[in-house]
Amino acid sequence: MISQLVYGVWRLADDSNTSLEHVRAKIDRCLDQGITSFDHADIYGDYRCEALFGTALKADPSLRQRMQLISKCDIAITSDNFPKRRVKFYDTTPAYIEASLEQSLLNLNTDYLDSLLIHRPDPLMDYAQTGACLDALIDSGKIRSAGVSNFEAEDWRLLQMHMRHPLVTNQVEMSVLQRDAFTNGSLSAMQRDGMRAMAWSPLAGGAIFGDSAAAMRVRPLLEAVASDFSGRIDLAAAAWLLQSPANVAVVMGTNNLDRISGLSDALNVSIDRETWFEIWTAAAGQEVP
Repeated sequence: MISQLVYGVWRLADDSNTSLEHVRAKIDRCLDQGITSFDHADIYGDYRCEALFGTALKADPSLRQRMQLISKCDIAITSDNFPKRRVKFYDTTPAYIEASLEQSLLNLNTDYLDSLLIHRPDPLMDYAQTGACLDALIDSGKIRSAGVSNFEAEDWRLLQMHMRHPLVTNQVEMSVLQRDAFTNGSLSAMQRDGMRAMAWSPLAGGAIFGDSAAAMRVRPLLEAVASDFSGRIDLAAAAWLLQSPANVAVVMGTNNLDRISGLSDALNVSIDRETWFEIWTAAAGQEVP
């Protein structure tokens, strides 16, 4: 199970306040409005975010049963934590996946993940070995399910061919300014294969607030939609994605407690078909074909 809105933890370490109390307050505000899924990756915050989040679970283990924890692995970044690395690279070998998972479990103070995703396609992936590793981790109970992130259909289908358990999700970049998944077949393929789409960077990395031509064209339309509920165009942008019949789960991330409190307002916004395409047209700068 993945909640319709997912709280993205990638900026947790960027907050000026990383105390246990502040982290717990963010979790509580999510849970109080039905945002029960939390999206992690081993590398977030230069390998710090999982451990910061895990302080709350260590202090109150009962929280674990109220949430779904998702994490990702296979990106190895250059970092003071790994001073011998010469370059950023991908590693989908069983040894790397297993070591990364064990560290994530330790950091998060849990004995299982609800889902573990392969973060990026790896050109050196041995699909049979990686698939067998993910199956074994599910069989062991250390993860409840597996998925992928940023994969194209042929990549995840090749991995799935070597697995007994289904891949449950693919996390891809989607926003009003990044609409490729709607047109390149990704969303259709996910629906065909029974995979849940998760949209990362639904605000285009903050670009919808910027001064690009596309952002300036689309922002008045998002503001008009937002005027019907809270005036927040970030929620209007999320609501635009939520209109998809593909049942997209939208990953939202903010460290501001007040903004976290209002995230679920996006679930109450209905955008009619013509307005939806009006937003698309403004973002694209031209009519659909």
